[in-house]
Amino acid sequence: MTVDSAARYRPSRSPADGSRGGGSPLDNARFADTNDQDLLAQHVAGEPDAFGELVRRHRDRLWAVALRTLGDREEAADAVQDALISAFRAAHTFRGQSAVTTWLHRITINACLDRARKAASRKTSPVDDADRLDQLLEPHESAEAPAERQDLHRELLAALARLPAEQRAALVLVDMQGYPVAEAARILDVPTGTVKSRCARGRARLVPMLAHLRGDAGDSGGFAAGRNRTQAPSVPPAAGPRDAGVNDPAAAKGGGGRS
Repeated sequence: MTVDSAARYRPSRSPADGSRGGGSPLDNARFADTNDQDLLAQHVAGEPDAFGELVRRHRDRLWAVALRTLGDREEAADAVQDALISAFRAAHTFRGQSAVTTWLHRITINACLDRARKAASRKTSPVDDADRLDQLLEPHESAEAPAERQDLHRELLAALARLPAEQRAALVLVDMQGYPVAEAARILDVPTGTVKSRCARGRARLVPMLAHLRGDAGDSGGFAAGRNRTQAPSVPPAAGPRDAGVNDPAAAKGGGGRS
């Protein structure tokens, strides 16, 4: 995989055979017993298909985080594309102090936050809520989920889209994707206390917007206080995160500004 092919990566337009960026099934089988860190090392050493296999393994989770953070398919696709190009070029800076998935998520989140900040500075007109929510709802959710569940999703995502980008990113990771606070902190490259405070502030802002969906609307501390305790409607999380080690300072070079 070259940097040009990484630049052409568009997660919202994946081929049905699942071969996007990851080579043929034979290529994928060749890497079946290779862990992420070894794949990244092989990429740095010149193996042409190693980075594509990393993309194949992690693209769905990166895409889900980007889409729910930015609320727009094109912006999310561009953010993931930016992140993959950065990761492709910065692979030699990875020192193994975190899991590769943590490193990739950090770069992706930073790319999303960069785009969100630039959009805010341009003060462009917001996307119509209905259009934005149609983009946020995944195809399988829109086609198969019961009508009531879709309505709850729409209201939750509409409220989430009104939060500041940093709070939104923290809530997406912790409450929607199911990452532990410590892992979310490594991805965002901030202290765990910062993640907790961003989540708490975000939940507090969501409560009045979603109070009509709860029987006990006065409990501002209870909304999404963790995926196992929330009584509010939630979007089904993506596949659970993998284990990760301590923070890798080199990753910040690959994904834009700190959050």
